Amino acid sequence: MPDTATRAERRRHRGLVVGLALLLGGCNGSFSPRYYWQAAHGQFELWRLARPLAAVDADPSSTQTLRHKLALAAEIRDWASREMALPDNGSYRRYADLGRPFVVWNVFATEPLSIKPRQSCFPIAGCVSYRGFFAEVEARRHADALAGEGLDVHVSGVPAYSTLGWFDDPLLNTFIHYPETELVRLIVHELAHQIVYVRDDTEFNESFASAVEEEGVRRWLSRPGKERLRDGFERAQRLRSDFAALVIRYRDALEALYRSDLADSEKHAGKARLLEELGTDYRALRDTRWAGFRGYDRWFAQDINNATLASIGLYTAARPAFTRLIAASPDMPAVWATMRELAALPRDERRARLGLPAFQEMP
Repeated sequence: MPDTATRAERRRHRGLVVGLALLLGGCNGSFSPRYYWQAAHGQFELWRLARPLAAVDADPSSTQTLRHKLALAAEIRDWASREMALPDNGSYRRYADLGRPFVVWNVFATEPLSIKPRQSCFPIAGCVSYRGFFAEVEARRHADALAGEGLDVHVSGVPAYSTLGWFDDPLLNTFIHYPETELVRLIVHELAHQIVYVRDDTEFNESFASAVEEEGVRRWLSRPGKERLRDGFERAQRLRSDFAALVIRYRDALEALYRSDLADSEKHAGKARLLEELGTDYRALRDTRWAGFRGYDRWFAQDINNATLASIGLYTAARPAFTRLIAASPDMPAVWATMRELAALPRDERRARLGLPAFQEMP
């Protein structure tokens, strides 16, 4: 740290590193000192670069576009606490320019005949279905090592993540220039993780936050003056829904194939056939129902495999159940109370309450 750092800043730095050791320290023994270091260094760098919004606004080098976006984000941030009862803390009240397109890169991996993602386990956060890296080169190195073991691997750049309220998460250059509705989505999604987080259940955590973000955008757009954005949002929702339904349908078909009694050689052949059909069905959807909208072409241009499909399913598979629960609740504090109740239940009981099938270990 610079010599001008205050004693309080040094204490905060030490607390940050200790907190990350607890939050990110591997309990499964598979994390190298290099991983610990990149996690602590990456999070500290995030904090070091974060500046109060007023300081960024007063900086002559800040563009007018950035000032406008930060003012909008501050408005969304205050509204989220006031109208959706999301945490009113220091998160998203500072800004950091990281000089890169993503804050972290998540690596997903599955066995070649399984849709179940390989878990990474941490003392406080529990087990999650990916491993995150602050540097893309480190993520790619890890992905290459997993691919060398014969696993299906997917690397995904991530614009934001939540430290679950342990630290104040800043606004970042990786998402600050998103369109207004996407900015609402992201801020609401990440703040929702600070309300409820269930150890060892990535699908619950991400599907829950995805349902909350959708509710957040609908409430934001119900305000006066937002009429012009509503049609675009509803169209985007239909596209997202169609995309998710297509991916989940093929993920489920692959899971059924892998659970079958077929020989492994037949399963591999069936896998190749299904993934080819997924691409064909996407193009038909794009060119007919979507009237040529090509917004998902980049996603389908990558190497689609089990890990790619698993990464999407974590965010979407259980979202309809949470959407129904939110619609049935009188207000957001009641939603949070129900979610905390669910979080305290054993996994199968929690899934039953949500109307989801009991969890099954995938092959």
